[in-house]
Amino acid sequence: MRMKMAAAAMALAVAAAPAVAQDARGTRAGDFMIGLSGIGVLPTNGGSTTIGGTPNANDAFTAQLDFTYFFTPNIAVNLIAATTQHKVTVRDVPGAGTLNLGDTWVLPPTLTLQYYPMPASRFSPYVGLAGNFTVFYSEGGNRSPGITNVDIDNAWGYGLNAGFNYEISPNWLANFDVKYLWLSPDVSVNNGAVRGTADLNPWIIGAGVRYRF
Repeated sequence: MRMKMAAAAMALAVAAAPAVAQDARGTRAGDFMIGLSGIGVLPTNGGSTTIGGTPNANDAFTAQLDFTYFFTPNIAVNLIAATTQHKVTVRDVPGAGTLNLGDTWVLPPTLTLQYYPMPASRFSPYVGLAGNFTVFYSEGGNRSPGITNVDIDNAWGYGLNAGFNYEISPNWLANFDVKYLWLSPDVSVNNGAVRGTADLNPWIIGAGVRYRF
């Protein structure tokens, strides 16, 4: 259900644009925007381990900064900066049920090349292709008995992006943004005694404001 809702929101962002406003400033080559949003990082979860079961990370919510530069009115590049904490488990392990692997912090800098088909519109949708490198750090928290250490490898990912800006004034814009990332880090438990791959593949859904210089 969560994936269907996010997919519907993504489709709405690019398909339901209203009429072009006559007094909109629109985007121009050389525009630079700084944004502040609230985001949800929603892993879809999957993967495997050498003892069976399915890796799982819970949803997390945080603030996000983002930076957008327009090379032309239609073409821009966007960089996001945010970090979230997730509880990590392995579910449905044969003979053990759910194993708690503790918590990890995630830092996922993501660079997205975006296309804006309606740069002169007050309501300006966009689509994009994203590249990502995710850093996992400060693993800790409560773990199941017998689990002494957990290491989640940093990993490259890639994704799709869609969203829209709505021009409130020449300098201020409201923003709604959806990303889907393919991200599958390797996981090692107890110095490699157990290994696995976590297919996190998160949706990242956010809403906020942007200031245009």
